[in-house]
Amino acid sequence: MKTKILLEKTLFDITLKRLCHQLIEVHNDFSESVIIGLQPRGIYLARRIQKELKSILKTNSILCGDLDITFHRDDFRKKELIPSKTNIDFLIEDKNVVLVDDVLFTGRTIRAGLDALIDFGRPKDIELMVLVDRRFSRHVPIQAKYTGIKVDSISSQNVKVEWKETEGKDRVTLVDK
Repeated sequence: MKTKILLEKTLFDITLKRLCHQLIEVHNDFSESVIIGLQPRGIYLARRIQKELKSILKTNSILCGDLDITFHRDDFRKKELIPSKTNIDFLIEDKNVVLVDDVLFTGRTIRAGLDALIDFGRPKDIELMVLVDRRFSRHVPIQAKYTGIKVDSISSQNVKVEWKETEGKDRVTLVDK
């Protein structure tokens, strides 16, 4: 199994800071915007972005939630999926929502996220942020507005995102199966 490192600690941190500054350019102080991470792995990026934005903007009022999409997936009857917990304790009605996931591949997870999100109200706008965009593999016409890195890969490769919260280090690798 061959592994290529795409991002490690320093570049990982720089990428997160860049994404935060791009968000600030569009959303200013986040008074009309919220961040929602898709379960299971998008929540780590969403929480990290929220923490960095709070530090940059010197505020504690940036809203961030977790969204479980299990029952909105088009394959939930075919796989043994374990539901996660949705935690959105604020209104998204007429808010600008930044939907966050770690990897954009086929677009099917994001489509499920959009379906699940609408159960919570009608946002003013929805934007997508991903840490890794695996281009050229879409099944659904979805594109991220904010992207950490773009990776050209083939179907026999996997992108693995490791988070210090779960794996003990921040790293993105491309793994040949």
